Amino acid sequence: MTTPSDPAMRSPGSGPADGPGSAAGQVAAPSGPGATTPTAIHADREAGTLALTWADGHATTFDALTLRWLCPCAYCRGEAGMPGWLDSAPTLTPDQTRLVDLHLVGNYAISPHWADGHKTGYYPFVLLRDRCPCAACSARRDAAVPPVAGAGTAGRPAAGSHEEHR
Repeated sequence: MTTPSDPAMRSPGSGPADGPGSAAGQVAAPSGPGATTPTAIHADREAGTLALTWADGHATTFDALTLRWLCPCAYCRGEAGMPGWLDSAPTLTPDQTRLVDLHLVGNYAISPHWADGHKTGYYPFVLLRDRCPCAACSARRDAAVPPVAGAGTAGRPAAGSHEEHR
């Protein structure tokens, strides 16, 4: 695998681009060897996207807004029983959703740095694979979620509750 000179492109692992589960239209639940091991990570700052290719051949692309809403840090998600900032359903500014840098955290996570200075969220690869926004992964999650009283479509928590991030 070659790594472009763009510092936003990282190659934390190696492996084939194709593999089990890479057949068109078939996405297995993210488990097993390679399911949460990225072979390529590319942050396109101009397009506002983060693309990951997994060792099992699956590809995931997040837009910056979705990625910021997934921030798992204590400030955004809360801690010690207290709600986080994102639980207040803020309106995110353009700087809060503009990716300016991306760092690897060991062999298990990435740390996006945002234009507003926020950079404390470590996004584990397991989280990124589990929250893959592609149609096949979304359908798999919807099928696996039991109905919840007062929930929105497909048994998911009601919009605005931010329970989908917990």
